[in-house]
Amino acid sequence: MHHLLPTSTSTDEQRKNADVAVLPIGSFEQHGTYLPLSTDTVIAVTISGELAAEYPVMQLPPITLSCSHEHSAWPGTTSISAATLFSVVNDVADSVTRSGLSALVLVNAHGGNYVLSNIVQEANAKGTRMALFPSAQNWKDARAAAQLESSMHEDMHAGEIETSILLHSHPELVKDGYQTADWVTDDRRHLLTQGLSAYTTSGVIGRPSLSSAEKGKAVLASLTHSFADVLQILKP
Repeated sequence: MHHLLPTSTSTDEQRKNADVAVLPIGSFEQHGTYLPLSTDTVIAVTISGELAAEYPVMQLPPITLSCSHEHSAWPGTTSISAATLFSVVNDVADSVTRSGLSALVLVNAHGGNYVLSNIVQEANAKGTRMALFPSAQNWKDARAAAQLESSMHEDMHAGEIETSILLHSHPELVKDGYQTADWVTDDRRHLLTQGLSAYTTSGVIGRPSLSSAEKGKAVLASLTHSFADVLQILKP
């Protein structure tokens, strides 16, 4: 069973004696008509759960609201500022450090959370061990391992990779409609200024018709394998 919140007890965590915590960071934003507003959070939690099952890490509950301003044209989308996300993540990092852990990994599933890269860079410059996962290369490797047909640029939002992960991990959250929802627009040079609504009326940019549970399973397996390098770097 895939739980959306950690179920470990304090005793469980004491027995595991982890050095590293993983913090899932999602969003609450539109994902077309067939994926829930919580899609990015579900994906971040799913990845974190796979990591916690494979490695001795502490899985934290997710941050469910983040920087989704480019999706504000659609009902339901809710955002916080980059400054607020910066503060929350750093507060979490301070807390896990005080509890005895040596590092924090931000498991991010929303591409609009640009500020997370700055948080990680600043933290390490100040001596706080932190990493951002998955990296762009991790995602590229996962796409290749799963034999996804669309490119990372083409598959921007509610497309092949996101729908595949949910079809594998939480199929009950995927509604009909993804089979015919493909929308491709590769020239998005003014996205930050105009928002996503300038490039899609459905909220989709990608080819969800190519999705499958098998691809989602392979993506998660590749990401889990890639995480070993992150732990090696963060070793105390």
